[in-house]
Amino acid sequence: MVVEFGLLVLAAYLMGSIPTAYLAAKLSRGIDIRQYGDANVGATNLLRLSSIGVSLPVIFFDIGKGLIIVLVAWLVGLGITQQVTVGLVAVIGHNWPVYLRFKGGRGALTTLGIAFILPLVNNSVPWGIVAFLLIAGVGIFIIHNLPVGLVAGIAALPLVSLGVGEPLSLTLGFLAMFLILVIRRLVAPRTSLTASVSRGQLLVNRLLFDRDIRDREAWIHHASREASKTQQQEKPGKG
Repeated sequence: MVVEFGLLVLAAYLMGSIPTAYLAAKLSRGIDIRQYGDANVGATNLLRLSSIGVSLPVIFFDIGKGLIIVLVAWLVGLGITQQVTVGLVAVIGHNWPVYLRFKGGRGALTTLGIAFILPLVNNSVPWGIVAFLLIAGVGIFIIHNLPVGLVAGIAALPLVSLGVGEPLSLTLGFLAMFLILVIRRLVAPRTSLTASVSRGQLLVNRLLFDRDIRDREAWIHHASREASKTQQQEKPGKG
């Protein structure tokens, strides 16, 4: 089982690293998604830049990254702790993909795929997903803030898991997924806007709104401009 586990860990990272939103933007519009919108390599930014027809396959694939690898781990007989581990590695791959110099998305969809399949294959009901959908729905449809809904919904996963008495490794796995999301938001590259925002406010903005400032439209415009500038600087000079 050690060999199978090692191979699945590697497969989880490589599968998680597949930048589906980046590829979809390239194929559908011929653009680098990192230079547009909020510059995030994720389905939300892709939807803003393209159409639901382009974004839906990306959404399903990103969910499937975690779901499939955990299902395979279960099918080959790995225990719940090992299933959780390969799921976490898939999220890490999505957030820090080798194919894009370790600059990826936030891993929310991949986390949801894992949170759905892990309880099912371990004889439990995915109550965490129910809680996530309710909380995220409030964020999206009532307070009209997707980033807040996502972070609050994913924060509910370990709490619900603990409350319904799921195995400790499962609860700790959900806690780790939440912490990965928080870390990914907080360690986003600094921008010129950070100079005008206090450190405490910056951390709150990033944690709750996934941006450096409260003004969403101003952030999208600035992030797009900054990303384009960075991409130009990274290009090798012509001889």
